[in-house]
Amino acid sequence: MTDKPMLILIAGPYRSGTGGDPQAMAANLVHLEAAAWPVFAAGHVPVIGEWVALPVLRSAGAGPTDPLADQVLYPTAERLLAHCDAVLRLPGHSTGADQDVATARRRGLPVYYDVNEIPLRTPQETA
Repeated sequence: MTDKPMLILIAGPYRSGTGGDPQAMAANLVHLEAAAWPVFAAGHVPVIGEWVALPVLRSAGAGPTDPLADQVLYPTAERLLAHCDAVLRLPGHSTGADQDVATARRRGLPVYYDVNEIPLRTPQETA
């Protein structure tokens, strides 16, 4: 058990393997978001890079398949990781998620591969 909530970046496929298909990317985001509740229920704060990066892209008049996306998606995750305490790496091929794991390891952050590996907060602090 841990005594303070961790900010945990959920990393996994978003654009990878979609061929730019918006429905496939939306399905990948749903899959990423499915891990948010278990992280929260364990007493922590989940964050997904696309939750931050996609509004940034929209405000620049771009989307996830625009050439600007590589200049926003990966740097957003890098900047978020400066504030995160851990990474939850979901299965599936993803260059960006692999970069997130490498960054987390360089920074000495734990990398979890299953939500059940994430330490629970003490019960009196999760309420």
